[in-house]
Amino acid sequence: MRRRAGVLVSHAHGTGAVAEVSPPPGMPALLVLCAAHFMDAVDLSDVGVALPAIQRDLGMASGSLQWVVSAYALGYGGFLLLGGRVADLFGRRRAFLTAVTVFGVVSVLGALAPTGGVLVVARLVKGIAAGFLAPAALSLITTNWPEGPRRGRALGWYATAGACGFIGGLVLGGVLTELSWRLVFALPVPIAVGALLAGRRLLPADPRGSVREKMDVPGALTATGALVLLVYALTQAPSHGWLSARTLVLFLAAAGLLGLFVRVESRTRRPLVPLSFLTRRTTAGANLTIFAMWGAYTSFAFLATLYLQNVLHWSPLQTAGAFVPLGLANGALAPFAGRLAARFGTHRTIAAGMLLLALSYALFFRIGPHSSFLTVVLPVMVVNGIGTAATFPALNMSAVTGVPDRDQGLAGALLNTFMQIGGAVVLALVTAVVEAGQRTNRGDPLAGYGLGTGVIVATVLVGLGAALLIRHRPDSRDH
Repeated sequence: MRRRAGVLVSHAHGTGAVAEVSPPPGMPALLVLCAAHFMDAVDLSDVGVALPAIQRDLGMASGSLQWVVSAYALGYGGFLLLGGRVADLFGRRRAFLTAVTVFGVVSVLGALAPTGGVLVVARLVKGIAAGFLAPAALSLITTNWPEGPRRGRALGWYATAGACGFIGGLVLGGVLTELSWRLVFALPVPIAVGALLAGRRLLPADPRGSVREKMDVPGALTATGALVLLVYALTQAPSHGWLSARTLVLFLAAAGLLGLFVRVESRTRRPLVPLSFLTRRTTAGANLTIFAMWGAYTSFAFLATLYLQNVLHWSPLQTAGAFVPLGLANGALAPFAGRLAARFGTHRTIAAGMLLLALSYALFFRIGPHSSFLTVVLPVMVVNGIGTAATFPALNMSAVTGVPDRDQGLAGALLNTFMQIGGAVVLALVTAVVEAGQRTNRGDPLAGYGLGTGVIVATVLVGLGAALLIRHRPDSRDH
């Protein structure tokens, strides 16, 4: 290995390939990746407010309407793992630009959809595109910004873009629905066009001269099939019953495919997901922590929305505005998360963030039928935003620290997969608990909220325990 003209040059062992490590791309390239993450987050949050208008305009039944949301989650959660590996094997820049293109095209299709069926198909394809987009964008950051403060700052800005997109989607969804729900689905189009045009010029080219591995097709099929069935089962269970024959068959089929996936991966020479990778202490800790963190947040957003609209009788736009302080606190602090993690350690930063999140949800116990926003709701949102700012970027850093460049997309995909599955699992559990409480205490406007909040707090505390696994030290299981 030698340094030539300010560029580090190394000869890959056994291949003769030459890899050059250039300085990290500048802020314009990072803004392209942040814009795509912002677009993805907007699309996750802006649709909920528009559902009643969609139902009236397209004449969709309630059972079909839920698929406007569920189809996106199905595509996203089911294809993340495959998307991460495709980015690693066939080029992260290529995967990113292709996914952005598909995302933009199906956004147009969704905005022009003449029927509910076309809209659901567009949402499914868009979710699949997001499943390829998210790991490609994250791995472009982690392979082009070196470990340490630079990567921490880049991931901080990336997390800020996601938080701003999620909160902005809530607000913009409410505003645009007042004009036309179709504008909600058209919202990502200009962002996609801008990210595509700028990305072609600013993002670093995929490396040449490296040996391209063959895709583990059996592993890809069994993993994607298992995840699709699992997400489908989770989205259907609340309406069909957790112990119904339909739900149990879906879960058993998902478990069977998952077992087959493990068998395939243990026997193939080039597995989609090396089993040793899954048993890395830091990988397991980061994935389990984000499972709990995102599951708790998704459930809290659901519970808080019900409370503000059904108990305090706020409008959808007022409800969306209540989450703005959360986004502002997150956006103001997330860019500094990398410095905090570098100074105090990612595991300590994550633990502190999870404690703040647990505190924010515990503050939600104070709600009442006539609670003040300033004294009750606002503290919950601000503390939650601070906790999220500390936790999310540090989790992204932990998930990829010490992982070879060839597996960076896989590491990001695993983290996002656990995040999406966590959201589905915990939300389903909290929904079941809240509904049980409301059946037991009919007439009480707050029935079920306390039990649901208790489940959310407990989930974060379990995630805090998982965060203790995150210690970046050289042991045999981290390599």
